Amino acid sequence: MARFIEDSTDAPVSPGLYIVATPIGNLGDISHRALEILSSVDLIACEDTRVSLKLLTHYGIKKPLLSYHDHNARSAGPKILSALAKGQAVALISDAGTPLISDPGYRLVADARAEGHRVIPIPGACAFVAAVSASGLPTDKVMFLGFSPPKSVARKQFVTPYQRLEATLVLYESPNRLVAALTDFADILGDRQAAICRELTKRYEDIRRGSLLELAQDYAGQEGRIKGEIAIIIAPAETTKIETGDLDPLLRKALKDLSVREAAAAVSWMTGEKRRTVYQKALAIKAEMEDGTS
Repeated sequence: MARFIEDSTDAPVSPGLYIVATPIGNLGDISHRALEILSSVDLIACEDTRVSLKLLTHYGIKKPLLSYHDHNARSAGPKILSALAKGQAVALISDAGTPLISDPGYRLVADARAEGHRVIPIPGACAFVAAVSASGLPTDKVMFLGFSPPKSVARKQFVTPYQRLEATLVLYESPNRLVAALTDFADILGDRQAAICRELTKRYEDIRRGSLLELAQDYAGQEGRIKGEIAIIIAPAETTKIETGDLDPLLRKALKDLSVREAAAAVSWMTGEKRRTVYQKALAIKAEMEDGTS
C-alpha cells in the first residue's frame, strides 16, 4: 500500500470538493480510490486533526489539514470555499465513516454547489449501513434517525412518530445512555426485536440480538463499563391496516415536533394514504392546535 501512495501522490486531480469516506475502526477498510484522492488533493478538511492524522500517517499521506466541525463551521467554511474558488481540490473527511452522516458538512456541500463547484462522493464505510447488514433484521425499508435526544422525555417524543412505521429503525447511541434508551424505545415502540452493534470492525466488535427489554437487561449489569460506538437496530412495526380516521392522532403527535409538510410526509408514508389528503388534514389540525381548540 505504501508503494501505491508513493505512485499516486503527484497524480493530478480535478478541482472540487471530495466527500471521502474513511474507516469506522479497522484502518484496512478504505478504498484505493479514497487513498488516491487523499494523496492528491491540495487540502484535507477534517473534524479532529489528531484523529485524522492517525489514518493519514498510517498510509504515508502528508497534506495540509484544516479543522472543520460544527463549532467552527462559520469560520472554517469560507476558507474551504476560498480554496475551491482558487481551483484547488479539497477533501472532506470525518473522524470515521462517511461524512455528513450524523456529522457536519451539509451546509458546506450546499454552499459549494451554490457557488458552482463540483462535489464528488468517494464512497466507503458507513457505520449504520454496516450495522443493518449484520443485524439480521429487514433491510428492504430502513429509516436512519441519527442520535436520539439525551433526556428520556425528549427521547420518547423523538420516536413516537415512528410507532407504526413499517421500516427498520436505526439510531446511534452513547454507551452511557444505552440501557435507558432501550427501555424508552420499548415503552413507545413495544418490546420489538432489535440488535446492538458495538465497536464495528474493531478488535472487540460485539453484535447482539434480542428484544429491546432483553437487551436492556443484558447491558444493565455492565453500566459504566460499556465502551465504544453503538448503533441500535430496531425491527419494523408489524403490518397493520390503518384507517383514514386514524390519521388525526398520528398527525397530532407528529405535528408536535415536525412542520406540517414533514408531518404529512411521515404520516403518508406510515399509512399509505395520499400525501395531498394527509397534507390538507395536517393543515386543519395545525390551525386547530394554534387556535388552542385541540
